[in-house]
Amino acid sequence: MNGASSTSASTAAISEPVKTPFTEPLDVSKPPPPPTLTTEQHTKYNSLFETVFAWTEVPTTSTPNSPKAPISDDERMWLTRECLLRYLRATKWITAEASKRLLGTLTWRREYGLEKHTADYISPENETGKQVILGYDIAARPCLYLNPGKQNTKRSERQIQHLVFMLERVIDLMVPGQEALSLLVNFKESGSGSSPNVGQGRQTLNILQTHYPERLGRSLVINVPWAVWGFFKIITPFIDPLTREKLKFNEDLRQHVPPSQLINTYGGEVDFRYDHASYWPALNKIANERRAAYRERWIRSGKRVGEHEGYLKGGSEKSLAETQSVGVPQTNGLGHLPEQSTSNGVVAPGSAPAAAVNVEQQY
Repeated sequence: MNGASSTSASTAAISEPVKTPFTEPLDVSKPPPPPTLTTEQHTKYNSLFETVFAWTEVPTTSTPNSPKAPISDDERMWLTRECLLRYLRATKWITAEASKRLLGTLTWRREYGLEKHTADYISPENETGKQVILGYDIAARPCLYLNPGKQNTKRSERQIQHLVFMLERVIDLMVPGQEALSLLVNFKESGSGSSPNVGQGRQTLNILQTHYPERLGRSLVINVPWAVWGFFKIITPFIDPLTREKLKFNEDLRQHVPPSQLINTYGGEVDFRYDHASYWPALNKIANERRAAYRERWIRSGKRVGEHEGYLKGGSEKSLAETQSVGVPQTNGLGHLPEQSTSNGVVAPGSAPAAAVNVEQQY
């Protein structure tokens, strides 16, 4: 990864305000090396892969006996090796539960209508810069800033949709080898009307914990007023223990994010000025380009379920097809290579990864 552009962009902040996202972390900020799956975990992955590989239809809504529709290419592309592993970790390696939750998320993504939440539709929610994606932390996690004091709209479903939209953009900006984000929240100058109510808080938590498992690396919260402390006290019972461990309050954020990547109102060196006309098109242009490249790599490698995210993100990791071509053993747990039929009729070999599968390890 090339940190030169990030460094130069950060240095430019000394002479003029930064108004667009940084595209890469510093060279010194790298994801931690991943551990290797145990034999038992590999077996469970294979079992989950076989289940997911067999899916041809997905419910269109979460209501009982909902009609089903064929699984789409976008949904197959979403079912990467790392995606399956995230759901396994989130369910403590219970394959039946991981399968249930994966199918539930695919259904939710259809029902929630993520594709309808376009940049133009969400744009009014972010006109004041109440959410900003900028920079990367010391583990190369992209940083999503929440600024409740800049709230500009009344409570509505679109506020939740706005957060989901930004989560999807953060994922677009993740570098190879990193699957999580850093969430930075500054409650300075926030009033009672700018903080979510308990209902919104529970809905947001449900979406994050159910449909974006293992995506939160750190949650760094500063300038917490007493009213918000009360909100956290009420909402804490609904936060799972692993997520609670990632919550940090009123710490020196420079210990988590390099100062040259951290906005100055959060204690960093970046003189960031939110200008919607500059920032919003720039963010979405970067995200669109990375999604297009991601998809092109997936198509080029055979449209496989269980593809490697490191490869799809443009890293040095080989694709699933490449690992097979050099003789790395790839089985589906039954001793043979399953065939993967794509929606355009192309049949390509695919498989679960071999025993030395890697998963991300948080610092």
